[in-house]
Amino acid sequence: MKIYQLLDNLHISVTNEEQKFIDSHNSRLRLTSLDERETWLAQNLVRKGVYAISKDNNTLIRRVDERTS
Repeated sequence: MKIYQLLDNLHISVTNEEQKFIDSHNSRLRLTSLDERETWLAQNLVRKGVYAISKDNNTLIRRVDERTS
C-alpha cells in the first residue's frame, strides 16, 4: 500500500459540537464573526487540521472535505 492511499482514506475524529460547527459554516469564514465558544472550537479544528488560518490571520479556510467522522 502506498502512502498516498493511506492519506486519501484518513479520517479525523471530531466531536458532535465540532461537526455542527463545520456543518453550519462556509469553507471560508472570518474569525471576527465568531463568538468566544466558536473561536475555541475553531482553534481545536485548526489543531486537528480541519481548518487552516489564511495569510491575513483573520480568515479560516476549510482544508478537508466533509467526510469527518
